[in-house]
Amino acid sequence: MANYYRRKKDAVFHNAKPINSGNAQAYLYGVRKYSIGLAERLDADYQPPPSERKKSSDSTGSNNPEFTPSVFYRNIAPVNWFLRVIGVLPIVRRGPARAKFEMSSASFVYSVVFFMLLACYVGYVANNRIHIVRSLSGPFEEAVIAYLFLVNILPIMIIPILWWEARKIANLFNDWDDFEVLYYQISGHSLPLRLRQKALYIAIVLPILSVLSVVITHITMSDLNINQVVPYCILDNLTAMLGAWWFLICEAMSITAHLLAERFQKALKHIGPAAMVADYRVLWLRLSKLTRDTGNATCYTFVFMSLYLFFIITLSIYGLMSQLSEGFGIKDIGLTITALWNIGLLFYICDEAHYASVNVRTNFQKKLLMVELNWMNSDAQTEINMFLRATEMNPSTINCGGFFDVNRSLFKGLLTTMVTYLVVLLQFQISIPTDKGDGSDGGSNMTVVDLLMDSVSNDMTLMSSSRATTTAGTTPQPTASTKHARGHRG
Repeated sequence: MANYYRRKKDAVFHNAKPINSGNAQAYLYGVRKYSIGLAERLDADYQPPPSERKKSSDSTGSNNPEFTPSVFYRNIAPVNWFLRVIGVLPIVRRGPARAKFEMSSASFVYSVVFFMLLACYVGYVANNRIHIVRSLSGPFEEAVIAYLFLVNILPIMIIPILWWEARKIANLFNDWDDFEVLYYQISGHSLPLRLRQKALYIAIVLPILSVLSVVITHITMSDLNINQVVPYCILDNLTAMLGAWWFLICEAMSITAHLLAERFQKALKHIGPAAMVADYRVLWLRLSKLTRDTGNATCYTFVFMSLYLFFIITLSIYGLMSQLSEGFGIKDIGLTITALWNIGLLFYICDEAHYASVNVRTNFQKKLLMVELNWMNSDAQTEINMFLRATEMNPSTINCGGFFDVNRSLFKGLLTTMVTYLVVLLQFQISIPTDKGDGSDGGSNMTVVDLLMDSVSNDMTLMSSSRATTTAGTTPQPTASTKHARGHRG
C-alpha cells in the first residue's frame, strides 16, 4: 500500500459510471475514472501521449493488469442464455452498462411468440386435466394428486411477470458493471468471480435432471403421454433455472463481499491515508445497494415462486402421507421426487440469500471491529468509525419489495405453515370415512364433490338437530296442578 497515494480532495463519487469498453485501457495510464473533467476525454476515445504510454507500461505493467469488463455478466451468461431460449429475460445488451429492455427488440418479440405458443399448448393440457378431475371418483387423496398436475402449470405466469421486471433486472446488470469499474480502480485488478464453469455445469446438468424428474413423475403417477409431458418439462425447467439464476447472483455477492473484506483487512496492515478507508467504504456501500436491488428487481417473480413452491410441497407431502397407510406404492415415487425437488429448490433460494446477506454485512462488521485504532491517525480513525456506522445504518438483506426477507427464517416459516395445513388436510381426510359410515356399495361410485357435499349436509343435519334439542329444552312443561284441573273439567 506504499503506492496508494490519494489526495483527500480526490474523492470517489458514489454515482460513478463506467467508461466504454473500448476505452477500458485508459485505466492503465493513470486517468482518473470518475473525474468529471476527464469524462469527455474518455468518451472521445482518449489516447495517452506516447511518453505516458511508455511510462505506464514500464511502471504498471505487472502491478495493474488489464481491466476485464462485464465479469459478473459473463459468469452468469450460460444460465441467462438458457432462460432467453425459453422466452425469459428478453434483455438487450450491447456492451458494459448498456443492458436495457426494449419492446421493439427481436428478443422481446421472440419471447412473446414463445409465450403464446406455450400458452396454447398449456391450455390444451390443462383442458385434458380438468376433464380428468371432473370424472374422478375415489378417495380425497386421489383428487389432491390429480390437482397437483394442474398446479404444475402455474409457472407459466412467471414469463409475463418477468416482462414487467425486465427493466429493473437490466438496471441491476448495469449496476454490476459500474461496481466492477469501481472495484478495479480501488483494488488494482478486475473482479475475480470465477463462476462461469459452475454456471456452465448448472446449465447442462440441471435441465437434464429436471426432465428426468418430470418423466418419472408422469410414469409413476399417471399414464405417460409424450405430448402432455413436453410443457411440464419446459415449465419445470423454468422454475429450476430461475432458482439457479438466483443462486449464481447470491453466490457472486458472497464471493465479492469475502474478497472485499480480505483486501480491506490486508490494506489496514499498512499505514495509509484516510482516503483509502473512505474508498473501501464507498465500495461496500455500492455492494450493499446491489444486495438490496437484487430483491427489489425480482420481487414479484420470487414472491410468486415462493407461493408456488409452498403449494406444490404441501400437496405432494399430503398425497405421500395419505397413502403411506396402504404401503409405499409406485405413485409414492413420483410424489417423493416432486416433494424433494421443490424443497431443495426453496431451500437453496432462501439459504443462498441468507449467506449473501451475512457475508455482505455481518462478516464485514467483524473485520471492522477487529481493527486496532491505536497506530492510526485521527482521520483514519474517523473513517473507520464512519465505515462501521454505515454498515449499521444500511441494511444488506435481500427483501422482495417489502413483502418478506429472503433468508433461512423464510424457509422455516413456510415449513411451519405447511405443517399446519397438512394437519388440517389429514383431519379432513379422516372425517370423510366417518361421515360415510354406512359402508354401502353405492359410495364407491361417488365423486369427491359428492363426498364433500354429503359431508356438508351431514354437518347441517347435526346443527339442525342440536338446535331442535336446545329449543325442546327451553320450552316450559305443564305443571301437575294444570293437569289435575283439566282432568276435573273433563
